[in-house]
Amino acid sequence: MTILVVGATGKTGRRIVDRLTALGLPVRAGSRSGTPSFDWKDRATWAAALRDVQSVYISYYPDIVVDGALDDIRAFTEQAVAAGVRRLVLLSGRNEAQAQAAERVVRESGVEWTVVTCSWFMQNFTEGYLLDPVREGVIALPARDVAEPFVDVDDIADVAVAALTEDGHTGRIYELTGPRLLTFAEVAAELSEATGREIVYVPLSIEEYAAGAAELGLPEADIDMLTTLFAEVLDGRNAYAADGVQRALGRPARDFADYARANAAAWS
Repeated sequence: MTILVVGATGKTGRRIVDRLTALGLPVRAGSRSGTPSFDWKDRATWAAALRDVQSVYISYYPDIVVDGALDDIRAFTEQAVAAGVRRLVLLSGRNEAQAQAAERVVRESGVEWTVVTCSWFMQNFTEGYLLDPVREGVIALPARDVAEPFVDVDDIADVAVAALTEDGHTGRIYELTGPRLLTFAEVAAELSEATGREIVYVPLSIEEYAAGAAELGLPEADIDMLTTLFAEVLDGRNAYAADGVQRALGRPARDFADYARANAAAWS
């Protein structure tokens, strides 16, 4: 039976596809470019993607907290269960009301489930919207001095693959973080040490950040999502490290300093 990876071209999804393929397991890449294609905004594509599928990894694009995400996840979960899916693994966000509502949908689905709730991705600095600012030497964000236990996406992928393929993870909520808290100013210092050049953090107000993003041509929906995350989620509620990686895999989570050293060439 096939494993469907929804969001197969995203940061977590493509790593999960690679790991499942390396294990010799039948995997279906759920994306608009996949065969069959999968599109969160086109429910007519879901049935073909779910055909003959046993397990599903669910990641929502662009983010689980955006308007409409909960309705889509509820409808998709119902359709997956009706199609015979027996195991669901959901990527969620830490301590976010909208994300927790989506988690309840999966937990109440009647099939085996695992939830992985994650802190901010380290890979946002190499594969996301923070890559260019780091290369330019200035990380300007409305993050104040709030600390965050950034998590390595490779750890997320390892936990998700374990939950999809092994026994012992059903009914678990794994809170995935790195091993220590870092403010964005401390992140800038870590990146400076790894690259050998000065990288600084400049705090902005939410209004300044939104205006700057608009000037750069970022879509309004993306600006709204990012400002919501900075204003509501990065408010100190997640300023603690969790042991989800250790619980799921029996090993420590990767540290930001190791990630920065390994990826120093990306910022040159």
